Amino acid sequence: MSTDALQSELLARIYAADTLDALEAVRLAALGKAGQITQLMKSLGGLQPEERLAVAPAYQALRETVSAALEARKADLGRAALTARLEAERIDMSLPPAPPLAGSVHPISQVMDELSEIFADLGFAVAEGPEIESDWHNFTALNIPPEHPARAMHDTFYATPAEGGERMVLRTHTSPVQIRTMMAEKPPIRIIAPGRVYRSDSDATHTPMFHQVEGLVIDRGIHLGHLKWTLETFVKAFFEVDDVTLRLRPSYFPFTEPGVEVDVGCSWENGTLKIGGTSSWMEILGAGMVHRRVLENCGLDPAEWQGFAFGCGIDRLAMLKYGMTDLRAFFDADLRWLKHFGFASLDVPTLSAGVGA
Repeated sequence: MSTDALQSELLARIYAADTLDALEAVRLAALGKAGQITQLMKSLGGLQPEERLAVAPAYQALRETVSAALEARKADLGRAALTARLEAERIDMSLPPAPPLAGSVHPISQVMDELSEIFADLGFAVAEGPEIESDWHNFTALNIPPEHPARAMHDTFYATPAEGGERMVLRTHTSPVQIRTMMAEKPPIRIIAPGRVYRSDSDATHTPMFHQVEGLVIDRGIHLGHLKWTLETFVKAFFEVDDVTLRLRPSYFPFTEPGVEVDVGCSWENGTLKIGGTSSWMEILGAGMVHRRVLENCGLDPAEWQGFAFGCGIDRLAMLKYGMTDLRAFFDADLRWLKHFGFASLDVPTLSAGVGA
């Protein structure tokens, strides 16, 4: 097919495209990796210099013409879509007011209840701690040295201490609850600690305030096998999937030795991420054996007591399970979003009925 004929065909398809998806299909057919114009441009490398000089300007002009037509059509369709959306969202003030929306349970609260239900069945209690923490509980007791990057001002919200007082921070993780629990209770200990944490960060996947859940087990003879079984049981119950494979990769955390990053096997089905299988892997949490220095800081003898700890973001778990794509929407207080993703007040998670029911 000549370049003129190809250009006429592609321009006709561009002008006929009536949606952005249809236009994108034309773009891929023309300029994608296997597109018609892309193949023409690739063929230049196999031509003699004289042949290349004769056809290259026509190929280049074809590409530029089609690219310009695509951009112009995209702009037209975008304006049409915006006009239609503005028309659809117009409020008729003459209409009677809509009935009030029924209240709903926020997905974060729902997931916290799901976590509590799952771990209660495993013998874990729920522990809490203050959100304004001392530097010692938040960093020092967890074997985080003074020069560690986590203490940097750009990561941590510091509070101005009273004269002569201890420096305070908005806790950067729920791990201080582990410290307070180990200092206040005698082993064996099995707790989870869900709650708010704060870090100086904000984008589509990070917010200055978010939610974490921390898990801690302290007992005699605890090893990584206990950790792996606990996490497998949790993931199976939370995502309500029996085919779960976890992969533990060595990692470093100041408060664990050894430390691991935990990946869960997953797969993509029609563009949707599904937990289960091993065709792909996704990191879901960090974990490890409690560092002996942390045990010593809490007055426990590491020769007698061992333990494991793990932590993950509750917001991230909610996004993975319920298909949310932007973390910032959790805090927008948009009633339409809450109506779509929220839960009825009677949707209490139970293992018998399914935690996500």
